[in-house]
Formats: sequence, C-alpha cells, structure tokens
Amino acid sequence: MPAKDDPIVIKKYANRRLYNTGTSTYVTLEDLAEMVKRDEDFVVQDAKSGEDITHSVLTQIIFELENDRNGQNMLPISFLRQLISFYGDQMQMVVPSFLEQSMIAFSKEQERLREQMNKAFGSSSMDMMGMSAPMKMVEEQTRRNIEMFQNAMRMFSPVPPSGKPAAGGEGETASEGERSDDLRELRDQIAAMQRKIDSMGS
Repeated sequence: MPAKDDPIVIKKYANRRLYNTGTSTYVTLEDLAEMVKRDEDFVVQDAKSGEDITHSVLTQIIFELENDRNGQNMLPISFLRQLISFYGDQMQMVVPSFLEQSMIAFSKEQERLREQMNKAFGSSSMDMMGMSAPMKMVEEQTRRNIEMFQNAMRMFSPVPPSGKPAAGGEGETASEGERSDDLRELRDQIAAMQRKIDSMGS
C-alpha cells in the first residue's frame, strides 16, 4: 500500500481508459486536469508495461485544453513556434530548467499579488466594486512577466536578429570550449534573470 505522501498512481489501459488506483475509479483527462489544479500529485503508468507515461498524458491534457472550443488558448503561436525551434538545438537542455524555474517564480508572484489584492480590497469589497482595478493590476503584472519571458527566449536564439552568426566568420563553427563558455554565460544570465523575477514580487 502506498505511503500517504506518495503520488497517486493512475493506470492507463490499452483501450485508453484511465484508472485511479487511489479512489478505485475510472477517470478522464478532465479529472486529471482538476487534480493538477488541486495540486494533487500523481503519476500515470502504462497498465501493461508499468512504464511512466506521465509526461505524454500531461502533454495530451494541454493539447485538449488548447483545442477546447469553449475555452481560451493560453499558448500564443509565436511561443509555440519558438519552442519548436529549440528541439534539437544545442541549447535544448537549458530550456526545460529555465521554463520550470520561470513558472515557479511566476506562480509565487501571482500568489503574492492575490494576497496584496485581498489585503487592499478584501474579498467582499472586491465583489462589490467589480474587478476592474484588480484586473488592471493583474494585466500589468502579466505584461511584465511576458516581456521578461520574451527577452529570455530571444537570449536563447542561436542566430541574432541581424542574421549574422553569433561567433566567428561565415561557415565557421564554434569550438567545444567556446560553446561551453557560451553555455556558462547563458546559465549566469538565467540565474540573474531568476533573481530579478523573484525580486519583482518582494
């Protein structure tokens, strides 16, 4: 029997049905999305092989949400294009860590913003006065986050806007040492940006 703090195991069968071993019930992708929103930890395993397929299932949830006609797309086309372009690039290994840390910082910042709004307006006051003022605060914060993220994504671009190679002459390939130096510099820049993101909500 799994320990209390262990993630819930979701079994996926060949017929694509998902079985929650914690509640002994069949669930849907929508149910898993709600579990994510409730911060319930779970892993998805192939029922036959036991392989961990959590990544592919979470990706499928995002796909379904992005294609929900009643919902609203969260991922802009420009972001999707940029993300696709990183696959196979030498900087690919840096991107996941940066995205993860950025989302963690973004979540913490949004939580601080909610607390500030509750202290400033109070839940009942916000309901009575409408959401115009708080929404402006959220929009401004979101705009700043997006600008920072776009700047970071441009930093990863292997070719500068001028179209010229970042180092060396045309057709010249950077040495392993130069690539290592570039990677260290990128990591330093990411760390600096992370500190900036953290300080924005302080």
